[in-house]
Amino acid sequence: MTLPLTLTSLPLFPLGSVLFPGGRLPLRVFEVRYLDMVRKCARAGAPFGVVALSEGQEVRQAGAPPEQFHAVGTLATIAQLQYPQTGLMHLLCQGTQRFRVRERRCLPHGLWVADVELIDQDMPVEVPEDLQAAARALAKLLQTLRTQHADDPGLALPDSLHLQDCGWVANRWCELLPLPTTLRQQLMELENPLLRLELVADVLERTGIGF
Repeated sequence: MTLPLTLTSLPLFPLGSVLFPGGRLPLRVFEVRYLDMVRKCARAGAPFGVVALSEGQEVRQAGAPPEQFHAVGTLATIAQLQYPQTGLMHLLCQGTQRFRVRERRCLPHGLWVADVELIDQDMPVEVPEDLQAAARALAKLLQTLRTQHADDPGLALPDSLHLQDCGWVANRWCELLPLPTTLRQQLMELENPLLRLELVADVLERTGIGF
């Protein structure tokens, strides 16, 4: 994967949420450290890294200690960018590939940058018969969401290939289910997409969704 920004100076955006490959992330940016970052990434067509916070807040407060965040995150590319007013950006990001932070440093103005290595994309694994209910329930839910938000072109219905891929089905459920951030992070970090979907299916079965 060729990146226009070197992975030895990847800017990071610590958030209170987890971005999955293939997922969408709307952001409202107003802190100076991130306004500058987004401008540079948009100009270069470069990604930034989204990492989930383990301690601290998304918006830095005077006197607060630096944020703490997980070592595995996801590259985010900017799909849409708007400037509703001076000092404010609205952007829609797309998750692409996971990475692991090797070294991190906080610049004087508060922006985190890191040396990272990419994690291989999920291998395509067909959804087995005993997990087909999870795929069918996801298809129904996405159809409902598409009907309710018909004006959102980004909510395209999945094709049959997506619905037969363990990693894709698991990732979309991880985004939709009301899971704790720590559990979402653990599921995102799993390198076995079949195991990820099996764990998601356990949650669905306990809640009665799709079973």
